[in-house]
Amino acid sequence: MRQKIGILGATGMVGQRFIQLLENHPWFEVAWLAASDRSSGKKYGEAVRWKLDTALPEHIANMTVSPAVPDGAPKIIFAALDTDIAREMEPAFSAAGCAVISNSSAFRMHEDVPLVIPEVNADHLPILENQEWRKQSGGYIVTNPNCSAIGLVLVLKPLVERFGIDAIFVSTMQAISGAGYPGVASMDILGNVVPYIKNEEEKMQAETLRLLGSRDGKLVKPLDARMTAHCNRVAVEDGHTESVSVKFSRKATKEEILAAWREFQPLAGRDLPTAPAQPIEFVGLEDRPQPRLDKMRGNGMAATVGRLRECTLLDWKFTVLSHNTIRGAAGAALLNAELLVSLGKLDPVKNSDQAAVTA
Repeated sequence: MRQKIGILGATGMVGQRFIQLLENHPWFEVAWLAASDRSSGKKYGEAVRWKLDTALPEHIANMTVSPAVPDGAPKIIFAALDTDIAREMEPAFSAAGCAVISNSSAFRMHEDVPLVIPEVNADHLPILENQEWRKQSGGYIVTNPNCSAIGLVLVLKPLVERFGIDAIFVSTMQAISGAGYPGVASMDILGNVVPYIKNEEEKMQAETLRLLGSRDGKLVKPLDARMTAHCNRVAVEDGHTESVSVKFSRKATKEEILAAWREFQPLAGRDLPTAPAQPIEFVGLEDRPQPRLDKMRGNGMAATVGRLRECTLLDWKFTVLSHNTIRGAAGAALLNAELLVSLGKLDPVKNSDQAAVTA
């Protein structure tokens, strides 16, 4: 029997991705939708401006949008909220005993809130037991990272494990869908590059080092590396492309780097429905990856990497591509939820006296 879930921020672009990815999901069933006050009480099909390339499921279109309050909501909530709204709303749901699987940045850097990519740092999940909500009601918040960080971190993780990393340089070319709908005005983006995305560089740097860090008891110790990021908005619909240079702690050959990516399959055997069989796919063609051609690898959940070559400033450089609203948003949260199911944390949401997570 599938578990009933709710979606906060259901009419936005990430909310729509949740609905698309959850249709026919073997473990979860969309049973509750909530959005802004202006949408509450309407049929979802009337409240939403559906923008995805698959049809809005009829049974979802006929669902009534609920008020965004915990009363009557399922105990598993996927949250796709703006940061300021998330700061108020997500604690209210976790205090009411809900597991809040959040795509917002509001609580990502809180020391007792796990910031998780299942292939990278599933062992950070035990810190959720330190949340006051968890102790009092059984509810909690788990977050996934920023869309610009997630593809990068997937590709860096096996390199950190094998060679160590001392320094990271990254310059991003980020799709307009990352700005939501209606996003960036056409007169600002067509034929243009916007070399600024508010708070993006700071989030990317802090989140990357936290994700690649290690858990020390109740805390996460960030990776001890230097990092700088340049974040740009470009006229691409979906798919964030990143030019990356890294300095290793130990020397590595091209063959060793390719082997590290190829052999990186940390979720093998867990049978998580949304997990890609190969989370990192290398493309050897000299002009790849490209968003138009490669964004849907692994059903949009794989990071594609190419153009691996020596760097005259650091050690090695390469290009990374990931789908920003699937792997970088709704799909990331869905995979986190599947991981929580596999650990017994959503089966159903347990009371506060449950034993600690073992990952």
